[in-house]
Amino acid sequence: MKQRQLEILLQQVPVPPKPKPSLEQYMTPAPIAADILFTAYHWRDIEGKTVFDLGCGTGIFSVGAMYMGAREVYGFDIDKNIISLATEYARSNNLPIHFQAQDVTDVTTRCDTVLMNPPFGAQKSNQNADRRFIEKGFDIAPVIYSLHLKKTVPFIEKMIHALHGELSYQKDYDFPIKWMFQFHEKEVMTYSVTLLRILTRNEPKL
Repeated sequence: MKQRQLEILLQQVPVPPKPKPSLEQYMTPAPIAADILFTAYHWRDIEGKTVFDLGCGTGIFSVGAMYMGAREVYGFDIDKNIISLATEYARSNNLPIHFQAQDVTDVTTRCDTVLMNPPFGAQKSNQNADRRFIEKGFDIAPVIYSLHLKKTVPFIEKMIHALHGELSYQKDYDFPIKWMFQFHEKEVMTYSVTLLRILTRNEPKL
């Protein structure tokens, strides 16, 4: 599959109909998600692997990982309505993805690769949420792909080193967020974000 083909498929993944500002349910744009998935594929972190999508939303990373040849894919999100929508979409497209309504901090099963776009921490209720996601990734996987505001990367790097991990790759993107909530001031806001590939030094899943 070519990257453009994957991008077209990911554009069909449903957008959350009633996103919750407290959870920062901003869906990863299909072009960015496709590029991240192809990056993980070329690093040999997708095909034949067990992949977890933490804070999966409607499952854009989960769907993409399955299309890219993952052996098993699990998506976790605390929002039950979002999980129901993701499950229905996967079922209607014959994608054997396991979606679970669960706080990501409660995930204990191990996997080979974690993909995630954690909350950026723009809302007070989500401050440090991205760090909780990373800590969970360190618990359950040898490799993490995670998106963060570019300005927070120096702090994330310090955290990675404190956890005895290694930052092996990074790439910047312009991440557009369309007007969704009353407190948004523009039709589209573009944020500078960075993809991090993190090695946690955990053993791969058997």
